[in-house]
Amino acid sequence: MKAIICNEFAPLDQLEYGDMPDPQIKPDEVLIRVEAAGVNYPDGLLVQGKYQSRPEHPFVPGMEAAGVVEAVGDAVTTVKPGDRVATICTLGGYAEKVAAPATRVFPIGDMDAADVCALMVAFGTSHHALKQRANLQRGENLVVLGGAGATGLAAIQIGKIMGARVIAVASSEEKRAICTENGADEVIGYDDLKDQIKALTDGKGADVVYDPVGGAAFDACSRAMARNGRLLVIGFASGEIPKLPINLTLVKEYALVGVFWGNFTRFEPQVYAQNMDELLGWYQKGQVKPLIEGRYPLKDAADVLARVLGRGAVGKLVLVP
Repeated sequence: MKAIICNEFAPLDQLEYGDMPDPQIKPDEVLIRVEAAGVNYPDGLLVQGKYQSRPEHPFVPGMEAAGVVEAVGDAVTTVKPGDRVATICTLGGYAEKVAAPATRVFPIGDMDAADVCALMVAFGTSHHALKQRANLQRGENLVVLGGAGATGLAAIQIGKIMGARVIAVASSEEKRAICTENGADEVIGYDDLKDQIKALTDGKGADVVYDPVGGAAFDACSRAMARNGRLLVIGFASGEIPKLPINLTLVKEYALVGVFWGNFTRFEPQVYAQNMDELLGWYQKGQVKPLIEGRYPLKDAADVLARVLGRGAVGKLVLVP
């Protein structure tokens, strides 16, 4: 099969588009012929050796995939060949075929494969962040940094479903327009961010900040929090891991809350399954709708990852074998 191969931790242009043997499935696994593989920010960090985990080489990156069941192990009874399914996989998504434990495979019927990929990690991260980590309440002010990215748009849509007033932050007029189209009540840029948040909340500050950006934006938001607020640490797309003056949390009485979606799926699989059921239900009712910016050939993975890491992407990008 064709796959994207990481032979060593190196710059993105060192990724190889080449041939690998088809995965051999275990009795409790499913072999999926991939229709779409989601591209995520951590994928680009992983292949460069900049992520929390460092798999042995060679490996195929990609943590989400959707497609058609080609074969099942002897112990699998939940799906059968020909079924359309999706999976969260630790590795292996950037390939024509991927093997996954049956417990991490779920049916998708006639859903669009790219939409499903977006729902798994991007929407899954934002859903967990706002529901379990922030306990977002109706009527609260939610500030979403990186509002036009895949997770940002998910946070906007989910925040509205949960009844929040959403203030989206994006870096260009084009991106801000997309935030508005996806339901944001207010849309602002990064200049004078603290003062803008304060002005839009009548001086109160943000009840919840969703921050996948870090850097200077985090610094500004840390000074624009409401009492009892929750500042969610999602990631550091700016490339800068900020340092928090911890006295701010004491004086302003807000909480800094880490969000690691991968840990959540591993340690709370039943809650994760409930979240996915809720997300799929919202999708089927038309309450959430991923923005798929583009579907790209598998061979273009390095270029697509470079766009995602460079914050040039809007919405979700997927690879199509």
